[in-house]
Amino acid sequence: MTYPISPSPFTLSGARVSGRRLGASSSEWILGRKRRGRGAMMKPFGYQNHSQRGGAYAALLVLFLPFFWPALFSPLGRASPSVFSEWNAPKPRHVSLLKGALQREIPEDQKTELWAPLSSQGWKPCKPSASINGLPEKSSGYIQVFLDGGLNQQRMGICDAVAVAKILNATLVIPHLEVNPVWQDSSSFEEIYDVDHFINAMKDEISIVRELPPEFSWSTREYYAVAIRATRIKTAPVHASAKWYLDNVLPVLQSYGIAAIAPFSHRLSFDNLPGEIQMLRCKVNFQALTFVAHVNNLGDALVKRLRNPGRVHSDEYIHEVVDENVSQGFGKYVTLHLRFDKDMAAHSACDFGGGKAERLALAKYRQVIWQGRVMNSQFTDEELRSQGRCPLTPEEIGLLLAALGFDSKTRLYLASHKVYGGEARISSLRKLFPLMEDKKSLTSPQELALVEGKASLLAAVDYYVSMHSNIFISASPGNMHNSLVGHRTYENLKTIRPNMALLGQLFLNKSMEWSEFQQEVYGGHVNRHGQIRLRKPKQSIYTYPAPDCMCQV
Repeated sequence: MTYPISPSPFTLSGARVSGRRLGASSSEWILGRKRRGRGAMMKPFGYQNHSQRGGAYAALLVLFLPFFWPALFSPLGRASPSVFSEWNAPKPRHVSLLKGALQREIPEDQKTELWAPLSSQGWKPCKPSASINGLPEKSSGYIQVFLDGGLNQQRMGICDAVAVAKILNATLVIPHLEVNPVWQDSSSFEEIYDVDHFINAMKDEISIVRELPPEFSWSTREYYAVAIRATRIKTAPVHASAKWYLDNVLPVLQSYGIAAIAPFSHRLSFDNLPGEIQMLRCKVNFQALTFVAHVNNLGDALVKRLRNPGRVHSDEYIHEVVDENVSQGFGKYVTLHLRFDKDMAAHSACDFGGGKAERLALAKYRQVIWQGRVMNSQFTDEELRSQGRCPLTPEEIGLLLAALGFDSKTRLYLASHKVYGGEARISSLRKLFPLMEDKKSLTSPQELALVEGKASLLAAVDYYVSMHSNIFISASPGNMHNSLVGHRTYENLKTIRPNMALLGQLFLNKSMEWSEFQQEVYGGHVNRHGQIRLRKPKQSIYTYPAPDCMCQV
């Protein structure tokens, strides 16, 4: 077989590789001196030799400084806070509210209402239509997709890939997950999801294979990374229609028997698709995609420990004991998804109370990562907050939870990777909820060994624990938030959606007392505890599964 090829090089993402040459003047500056012209005054030989040795030592110090003190250079790295920004540890920004929250007394009837599960809302998952079943008599070829992003962006891409393969009557190859550029996670599909379950769950609707047959073994990521290939589709528009795929991808399949689509994230429309295709996407998302056994087992262990308060920790293992003095929430817990990493903080362009050092560190980060092209940076902090465009800080989400009626005995699971500002940033949240836990506090190092250092697997564990919690709340929108809101809506589970605009305005009022704040928060979230919201045009089916995937009872 001849491989389709043409000579122009490109990267898989479609962007040409570029680099910067270090000029002579730059290298001389690193060495601590500039080249002298012929007319420059000459120094005695011994002095000049000593000066050269000093310059060389200085150059070596500069070169090796990042290796010995990497934290000093973290403004150029992603997802970890700069030591410069933590010289001034962030202090509570809402001292009066925090004092009132620490002294809060919550009526029993309010706690009962808060913890009560959602009653039936008249919607349930639709039964798949008979028209969705059945494989084509002959496959039109093999579809490969290359997915970037984190766990939940890739999850949506997998669902879209199944839908596109169905539209084209093609066979889907298990999707390739790109290395995450933020967390540097190289976890594959097989390391995150149960492949056998995935294939078997979809066997009546679409053919899925683990790998290509030998005659197509040349179609690899490396093959597409070094030249333009006729079998690669790189022009799929964002939210492309079914017709676009039939017009542009099907001919490639018919000519070569294979088509590789990259990039593929967000490349299928949410509108104007047949109902059976929409329900197919939901079946993939809510039924076919289950995590590998060790993720589920670890998640189960965390859920049991959260539901049974009172643990004795040791370096080797965790004993579980029953605490006789438990609150009304015994056996129940809340999952708080707290995305407050450096990317989020910098991109929001908001002020988070870390002082001048933090503002400078975040501004530098925006310049390095996005060359300063951040839309929010044209607005003031007050304008952003009044519009609800600032992520809630750990302190603020703690005040929200307290105002909603969660007391200090609430079991709170923190689903988070790295919090920008470290422990100092979450100290107020921990004061409000001293029973707050996370993966590390609930497990031993041995139990975490299979997922430690792998962001996607750690996120998968958080996803599992979040799906089994009595209540879920997220401090800011994002892919994790969107995925869990949709999945919990599908299962009719209580999910609190913060009213970001209201909270932004309340937190700007520095004279507000706790009682008034509590009343405003409670009133502003009456209908934000998981009530069904029907999907509007252009909205994601993975966040709003009704009415496409849910039917009225």
